[in-house]
Amino acid sequence: MLIAGVDLAAEPKGTALAVIDWSADEAQLIDLKLGVSDQAIVAVAPEVFKLGIDCALGWPIEFVDFLNQHSKAEPTDSVVDGGIDWRRRMAYRETDRQIRQITGRWPLSVSTDRLGMTAMRCAGLLSKMQQVGIAIDRSGAGKVVEVYPGASLRTWGLATAGYRASQDVRLQLLEQLKLQTPWFEPGGFSELMVESCDAFDAVVAALAARSAALGRYEKPAEDLINQARIEGWIALPNGPLAQLLEKQHPSSIG
Repeated sequence: MLIAGVDLAAEPKGTALAVIDWSADEAQLIDLKLGVSDQAIVAVAPEVFKLGIDCALGWPIEFVDFLNQHSKAEPTDSVVDGGIDWRRRMAYRETDRQIRQITGRWPLSVSTDRLGMTAMRCAGLLSKMQQVGIAIDRSGAGKVVEVYPGASLRTWGLATAGYRASQDVRLQLLEQLKLQTPWFEPGGFSELMVESCDAFDAVVAALAARSAALGRYEKPAEDLINQARIEGWIALPNGPLAQLLEKQHPSSIG
C-alpha cells in the first residue's frame, strides 16, 4: 500500500513529495523528491491510497463571506466590527481553533499569513486532481487529506524546537523517529531528510496521512463536517507512531 505526503510551497522550489510503501512488516520510503511540480503530484495521486498535503485546503467561511460583501460597490446596512475577536474569526478556520485547543499553538492563518499564496496553489492542485477523476473531500474523508507535520510530531512526543532551521536538530529528530518506528526504512533518503526541512516534512506528512488512513486522527464533530468540507480539516494524529504499522490494512476508499 502506497501513502504519499507533500510539503507544499507556493512554487515547486520548496515543495517536496514523499511516497512510503506499507506492508505487514515494514514501511519503506521508496521516493523522496524536491522541486516538485503540480504535474508530478497529480501523476502520483491515482497510484496512492492516501495523499497528505501540508497546506490549508480552504479558507474560513466567515472570511469568504466578508470578502464577498466587502467587494460590493453599493453601501450596505451591515457594520464591520473590525475588532480583534472579529479579526480572529476571519483569520482562523474551525480546524485551526481545534488545533490550538489541543496543542496550545495556532497554525498559520490562511487568511492573513504568507500561507495564502501556497493555499492558492493548492486550490489549483486540487482542481487538477479533480480533472483526472479524483474526488476531493476537504474534510479528509477521501484520498486527499490536510496534514500538519510539526503538530503531528509533537503529538507523537517528539521535540520539534528549531527542526525546520537546523540540520543538527533534524538529525536528532530522525534518530528519535527511528527509535519509535524500528519498522520504518528510509532507505537512501536519510541524508536528504536531514539536509532539507521540506523533504523531512514531506515524510512526516506521509506518516500523518497513514494515521488518517487508519482513522486515527481528530475527526470533525458531526455538526462540523459540512464546514470542514468547505474550509478543510487538519487530520491531527491521536495515536502513537507504533500503531501506524498494522497487520490489517485499512479498507479501500470508495
